[in-house]
Amino acid sequence: MCRGWKFAFLWLAWLGLSARISLAVEQEPWERLIKALVDVYVTVQQEAADPVHPDQAIYQGAIPGLLRRLDPHSIFFDANQFEQLKELEKSTRKGFGSVVSVLPGRVIVLQCLPGTPSAKSGMAAGDEILAINNIPLAQLDMEQLIELLSQSRQQQASLDVRRPGNARLLHFVLTPEEVASPAVDRAFALRPGIGYTRITNFETETGEQLQKAIESLGGNQLKGLILDLRNNPGGVLPAAIQVCSLFLKPGAKILTIRGRSKQPEEILVPDSAKPYEFPLVVLINGKSASASEIVAGAIQDHDRGQVLGEPSFGKGLVQSVYPLSAATGLALTTAFYYTPSGRSIQRPLQGGSLNQLISSPQLEYRTTKGRKVSGGGGIQPDEIVLPEPLTRLRAVLDASGILTTFASSYNLRHQVDEKFEVTPALLNELQVFLSESRIRPSLAEWSAERPWIESRLKQEILNQALGVEKGDQVELQRDPVVRRALKVLGVD
Repeated sequence: MCRGWKFAFLWLAWLGLSARISLAVEQEPWERLIKALVDVYVTVQQEAADPVHPDQAIYQGAIPGLLRRLDPHSIFFDANQFEQLKELEKSTRKGFGSVVSVLPGRVIVLQCLPGTPSAKSGMAAGDEILAINNIPLAQLDMEQLIELLSQSRQQQASLDVRRPGNARLLHFVLTPEEVASPAVDRAFALRPGIGYTRITNFETETGEQLQKAIESLGGNQLKGLILDLRNNPGGVLPAAIQVCSLFLKPGAKILTIRGRSKQPEEILVPDSAKPYEFPLVVLINGKSASASEIVAGAIQDHDRGQVLGEPSFGKGLVQSVYPLSAATGLALTTAFYYTPSGRSIQRPLQGGSLNQLISSPQLEYRTTKGRKVSGGGGIQPDEIVLPEPLTRLRAVLDASGILTTFASSYNLRHQVDEKFEVTPALLNELQVFLSESRIRPSLAEWSAERPWIESRLKQEILNQALGVEKGDQVELQRDPVVRRALKVLGVD
């Protein structure tokens, strides 16, 4: 009995020793690397010319250095940053309800939305904001202006304003309020039976808003729809699924989610979906990202509509946020989004094991009908269509804000309605106004740009007289991408 216990004890001891040896062998690389990190840190602390704070060495140095080897989207948050992230997630959008034109050193009000702080204060289209909280705007560049405007929306702001035709400066004190900012901010008919809708971002109610917008344009009676996702940075995944469900058949694959540590997950159109069947064109550009690319990729892969414009941004990854010790946090890339044909939306990342999961541009991807589509990240349009070129005269007129200023002056002297058109006499008046401001294009330059100037001037006048949506309708009529979309839908 005793000998048996001794044997058992020795056997268990041997197992334990073997386990420890095995564990030591497995952990040895980690121990060696961690010891090297500690040795470097201790040496720096003892010998560096300037003292190094631990947070600076670890939080701002070692950890970000590790994450940079994975991808540019994985981020470590120190305690203060993580607290700010949580507050941002809980915060609501506040503002003054004004639409402005931002130029270097100048901010001009284009529209004050009804019922908002700016409208209730008495501000009006054409007003130029000269100072915010006693900070003169004329001294600020574009980046500083945008930052100041963003900060001012967080708390009560004091504004000095110049109104055309009024020699006295006006003073307004605005208190920000929650301002409704619909994700589907434009919906109107470009031609009889041809609708246009624009989605600016993907939020919880985006799908419902889009459906209401389509119904307001005629619903299933439409002959075609242009869905504009340009400059849309994306948003929440459920909203993208809702939008796809308005156009794709029940059971159709919308995307696949694949990561190293999880089983692939296929997202399908719900069986309850009742999609529209009219012809569809989707517009994208280099600022269309994430949820926008999910929608464009699914529409393209199922041959549901044509995608026009420029290649999209290429951001199709799942970010998971993990709380860590010491009140810190980590946003880590854990998976990628793939279109129905298997293309990765995410552009290839620099280094990192997840990089091997991304589809290769050398592989062949085909749509439901067998069309070949490009892979390797982002959504490649079925047809590349570039925006309007920026000529020298156009750049000068836009950067100076001279057309906005002229429109403000014109609206003071005239009553403008939806039938307004730019006349030759008005163009002559504009030429004189430009000359007085030392903008004197040659006859050839003026003649070449006259159609653009006429359209741009009409846009500015309608922006201030009838609202920015009316001005947008004018802009879209000259937009090369929209004009091409109309031809795809069979109209000019």
